[in-house]
Amino acid sequence: MAKGMREIKRQIKSIQNTRQITKAMEMVAAAKLRRAQEKAQSSRPYAEKLKEVVDGIAAGTTGISHPMLVTRPVKKTAYIVITSDAGLAGGYNANMLRAVMDRIKATHTSKEEYGIFVVGRKGRDYFRRRELPVVDEVTELSDSPTFADIKSLAYAAVRSFEDEQFDEIYICYNKFINAITQVPTINRLLPFEKPVASASGVKASYEYEPSPESVLQVLLPKYAETIIYGALLEGKASELGAKMTAMGNATKNASKMIGELTLTYNRARQAAITQEITEIVAGANAQS
Repeated sequence: MAKGMREIKRQIKSIQNTRQITKAMEMVAAAKLRRAQEKAQSSRPYAEKLKEVVDGIAAGTTGISHPMLVTRPVKKTAYIVITSDAGLAGGYNANMLRAVMDRIKATHTSKEEYGIFVVGRKGRDYFRRRELPVVDEVTELSDSPTFADIKSLAYAAVRSFEDEQFDEIYICYNKFINAITQVPTINRLLPFEKPVASASGVKASYEYEPSPESVLQVLLPKYAETIIYGALLEGKASELGAKMTAMGNATKNASKMIGELTLTYNRARQAAITQEITEIVAGANAQS
């Protein structure tokens, strides 16, 4: 019995140490999540204004054309998949990768029909193990990524569409709802839908130098790259939210296990004391 009680005490101590770690990780993720949310929110006004300008040029200028506005027959599709470098984030990566694989299986019959641009070590390793066509990758990102961290991948993806290596591009990321809910999202990035000029409302009139076509030539790739970066920030906020929730659940489970083991230990200790008292009483009765 003494040996069993020592084992229970060691197990309680081990779980207490684990609980301290998960609690610390939960608090760190919560602090980083606030910063990630602020960064994601601060990037939205720039993307919205850029979209407004792009829509204004594309809809308000007759005869304007750009490869990113042209829908062509789809022979090959690209997917930009955003995952994390580390685990311990609940179903964050598994849900995203499952959604991507479901779409690939439902849409394509051959590996020649698609390519994958992947962000994060988890996604990269997942696709490599299955020998899927990874075109480009970015890993080892910080919890507060900058546009420079993803610029090369974003440029390569947009350029591959302009060069007609791919006929459409989808961006796949976890949309942040709150710390508990992250929704795997797959949206078409390219080609853009050409906006239609609205007949109602008064809108500002702009003059573009040297020409609307030249401005659009520069802005459309920048806008596509901005969308990719915004999806990365959403994904990072989702990752930290999932990690905070997962570590919170782990801490609660550890506390529950400690409570159950403590109850078992107390019962075993009470049984041992009762047995000792019984043996003492029996010995005294035998001597009398």
